[in-house]
Amino acid sequence: MPPFTLRKTTATAQCFTEPLDGLGEAITLDMVLIQGGKFLMGSPEGEPERQPREGPQHEVTVPTFFMGRYPITQAQWRIVAGMKQVNIALDVDPSKFEGDNRPVEQVNWYEAVEFCSRLKKHSGRPYRLPSEVEWEYACRAGTTTPFHFGETISSEIANYDGTVTYNGGAKGKYRTETRPVDRFYANAWGLCDMHGNVFEWCQDHYHDSYHDAPINGRAWLTDNEAARRILRGGSWNFIPEDCRSAFRSDYNPDNRDLNIGFRVVCSAPRALQGVGR
Repeated sequence: MPPFTLRKTTATAQCFTEPLDGLGEAITLDMVLIQGGKFLMGSPEGEPERQPREGPQHEVTVPTFFMGRYPITQAQWRIVAGMKQVNIALDVDPSKFEGDNRPVEQVNWYEAVEFCSRLKKHSGRPYRLPSEVEWEYACRAGTTTPFHFGETISSEIANYDGTVTYNGGAKGKYRTETRPVDRFYANAWGLCDMHGNVFEWCQDHYHDSYHDAPINGRAWLTDNEAARRILRGGSWNFIPEDCRSAFRSDYNPDNRDLNIGFRVVCSAPRALQGVGR
C-alpha cells in the first residue's frame, strides 16, 4: 500500500489527498481519517418520525478508516470511469444535474463498486463502499441527535425538500436539484453532505431490523447477490425525516436514480489505528 501523508484540515480533522491524474486535470479525492471507537447505532424510540427498522439500538465497535470528505463528484467520476475496466463498463456522464462539483447520480450499486475497483487498482489502496455501520458512525461524528447539527434541520445547512418541516424547524427552500458538494457545513469530523443532496450506497444487504446485526463495523451481507442494498443520508428530493442520521432506505442494486450517489471509504493500515483526530 502506498504511504499515507496526513495533514490537518481543521482543528479536529486529518486527511490525505488521492491524486486521480486524469486528462491533465488537477482532480483529487480528499479522504478524512475517521478514528475508530464505539457508538450506539440506530434511533431511540422517542425520536420524531422514527421507523421500526432503525432499531433496536445496539453498541457497535468501529475500526479506524478513511472516508471521502464529499460524495463522489461528476469530475471525479469522469476520470475514474475513463480508467481501464475491471468488471463492468461505466458511462462517463450518467448524471441528470450536470456540474463538475455536483455529486454524480444515476449510478447503480454495481457501478459504484466498479468505481471503487478501478480506484483501488489505480491507487494501490483498498477503496470500497462504506458499511452501513461506518456510514452512520461517520455521519453522527459523536452526536446522538437526529442530525449531526442538532434536533432539527434547515435548508440553509442541507439540501432537501425544505417545504416540509421536522421537529419544530422552520420551512425553507426546495431547490429541486442537487447542489455542489462543498456548499454546506461539514460535521465535526470534517465530512460534508451527510444529510441530503444525494442518498449514498452502502455495501450492506437490506435487513428490516438490527436484530442479530454484526457489532464489529463490518457490512451485513447474505448469500443473495440480488438482495436490495442499503442507502443512507437523504436527498435533494426527500423530506427532512428521511435525512436523519439513523434513517435507512433500500433499493435494487441494478437500479439507477437521480436521487442516488455514493462516497468511498478506505481501510486504514494498522499503523494508523491509534492516531487521534
